[in-house]
Amino acid sequence: MSKHDVKGKVVLIAGGGKNLGGLLSKDFAAKGAKLAIHYNSESSREQSEKTLADVQALGAEAFLFQADLTKVENITKFFDETISKFGTIDIAINTVGMVLKKPFTETTEKEYDTMSDINSKVAYFFLQEAGKKVADNGKICTIVTSLLAAYTGLYSTYAGMKAPVEHFTRAASKEFGARGISVTAVAPGPMDTPFFYGQEAEDAVAYHKSAAALGGLTDIKDIAPLVEFLVTEGWWITGQTIFANGGYTTR
Repeated sequence: MSKHDVKGKVVLIAGGGKNLGGLLSKDFAAKGAKLAIHYNSESSREQSEKTLADVQALGAEAFLFQADLTKVENITKFFDETISKFGTIDIAINTVGMVLKKPFTETTEKEYDTMSDINSKVAYFFLQEAGKKVADNGKICTIVTSLLAAYTGLYSTYAGMKAPVEHFTRAASKEFGARGISVTAVAPGPMDTPFFYGQEAEDAVAYHKSAAALGGLTDIKDIAPLVEFLVTEGWWITGQTIFANGGYTTR
């Protein structure tokens, strides 16, 4: 068995009940991993329970954990509950995020605080908890956004609050590296999921579809294998933010 085989490994996924997180949960389950699947709220429950059923149908041990991760104690509880059920955590992936598309001059303080909590604070304390509790030679990955390389308005709080995660990733990778832990971030283009369509008008959707050099929106099926690679054979990549968007933005 390859040392990068995930069979029997414990994979913890924040936002693992639907969209990209749900696909990752199923992919890891199919490869024999044990899953700790977080979802945020009642609105995600039905999809998350279906993901759990799919994962268990693949023969994987798994459980669901519902919580608002902007409360740091809930991040701690998620990691602790995973360890109490499975004994360890080998891979920790954070897919949590929230988009707001709004002019700079119309953004409220409450919106700023909410976006900061979900996109920056959760990411920071998720990495902190992973640094304390992921096993030696474990892997950590956070989903950010290709807008980090875009020259655009209207996403000041979304791209702005994801931007610090690049440095969190660098700092964590430097501090956790002595234990063999790699830390990466993946920056997809706009993904063809309900997460994307909520705040985009028809003309904007058409623009985003046309903006990628390879054409179309990012498919979660093209992102999941990259995340899976980074937390297995690609472990030697660390401290990096990898842009995967079909040529939507680049640096």
